[in-house]
Parts: sequence; C-alpha cells; structure tokens
Amino acid sequence: MKLTCLILSCLLTAICFAQDAPAPEQAKTPKPKKPSQEELEARFINTMTNATMSGRWCLIKDGKLTPEKEDKYTIVSVKKNENGFWTVNSRIEYGGFNMVVPVPLRVEWADDTPVMVVNNMGIPGGNKYSARVLVYKDSYAGTWSGPGLQGLLNGMITHEPAIDEAKAPEKKEDTK
Repeated sequence: MKLTCLILSCLLTAICFAQDAPAPEQAKTPKPKKPSQEELEARFINTMTNATMSGRWCLIKDGKLTPEKEDKYTIVSVKKNENGFWTVNSRIEYGGFNMVVPVPLRVEWADDTPVMVVNNMGIPGGNKYSARVLVYKDSYAGTWSGPGLQGLLNGMITHEPAIDEAKAPEKKEDTK
C-alpha cells in the first residue's frame, strides 16, 4: 500500500511539474499602432460626409420590439467645433420641405469607434429626444428615447460617387 501511495505521489508530482513548464516562445506579432485622435476624427468626418444612413428602426413597447420600419438619413457634412461639440449637417426632406439642418452633438470614443451622443435635443414643433449612435466602419447602430418612447436603429452607411462635372452629360436647353 505504501508503495502504491509513493508511486501515485510521484506520478501526481510529475504531472504538476509538467503543467507548470513554460510554454515555448511563440512568435510575437507586434500590435498594430493605434491611430491618433486626429486620425480617428478625420476617419469619422470622411465616413459621415456626403453619406446616406439607410436602415431600420423599431420601438420598444411594453418590453418588446415592434416591427421594423425603414429609415434614411442624408448627412451633408460633419465638422468639429472649438467647444468640443460637433455639427452634423443633415438633409431633411419632409412635407415638401428640403433643407439642411445643423444638428449639434457630442462624439464620444469607445476605443477607435465614434459614438454620436444627443441629450434632450428639442425638435422644432416637437419633443426633446436623446440618442446614442455608434458608427463602425460603414455601419451604424443605436438607441434613442423621447417622452414615453424608446427605440433602436441600425443600418449601413453609403456614399454616392462624386459627379465629375467635366464628364457629366451636357444638358440640352429647351428652345420652345
């Protein structure tokens, strides 16, 4: 019996030492350099300039998601202001109106990912709303809320190709 205990102890000790042995040196790959804040902001401006955010939204009602509805936002330009806020110039097409409206907001950063933050922003003739919209590469996702309402949104960000005026087809004038 003592011999069995001795063999078992030696075996367990050998297993423990084998597990503690250092792993062979693996080839270390250098971490990619993190972009500077200026590079991140330039990337965000590029992503959001002349951009169309097309996707879906839904309400959260009684703890459940309602059916999704299509949504579309046209962003003309984005500019960082000196006060730390940003201005997102959005095209609004509603009820025969077509205008660009400046929307002031903050941009917070989750590592290299911008999150647009709106807190209690008033809509002319409407209520105040808050939102958090994350932009990752060419997609977006977020949540929003207003008086008695809450919802989710998500979609893709696309860009129309720039029109080269030199190559644009000539317009024929009507001579009537």
